[in-house]
Amino acid sequence: MFSLQTIFGSGKQFYELLDESADAAYEAAKALHAMLKEADRQPALDAFKLARVRERSASDKIGKALVESFMVPIEREDIESLGSALYKIPKQIEKFADRYSLALQHLEHIDFAPRAAMLEQAASVVVEMIHELKHMDLDRMSVLNEKLRSLENEADRLMLELYRDIYSGKLDHLQMFLLKEFFEILEKAIDRCREAGVVAYQIVLKNS
Repeated sequence: MFSLQTIFGSGKQFYELLDESADAAYEAAKALHAMLKEADRQPALDAFKLARVRERSASDKIGKALVESFMVPIEREDIESLGSALYKIPKQIEKFADRYSLALQHLEHIDFAPRAAMLEQAASVVVEMIHELKHMDLDRMSVLNEKLRSLENEADRLMLELYRDIYSGKLDHLQMFLLKEFFEILEKAIDRCREAGVVAYQIVLKNS
């Protein structure tokens, strides 16, 4: 039998699970930046796999809690949307790490660290936004949302510069392909952070 607390739900458990999910995304981003700024840049895939395991675990717990809880602190659809958005961040980062490990011999001349640093910053802002959900402070969330938007805009600007390099005619076909492929994966990971932030912001906007 379910306990009354299970049936009626506890807002605290959902906020804690969302925090756990955001933390896992941040750990993946931090691991990627740490790897790419090292001189040898040898991929240590265990860190990314662990982050994905943590993320999947948190996602499963959120789904289970939604089924078992009669009452929730915010709308179920919002919890599901936010959980889904957070789930996609480490998934995208792991995609980069897996492919990077296969193409490392062709990537020694490419510096991914600055973009990875931006991704880590974006994931850090997402952690703050998720942590702030329980307070429903619109002013604070607006500041964080703007910070995340600025990071996304800067990433877009850097991508335009990258395309300028790609189409300059100075690179061979393999270099062009790899630059485009890997930087677009990083850009998409930042976009995933932005998407999670937008969902969190809209939740506070709706409930404030």
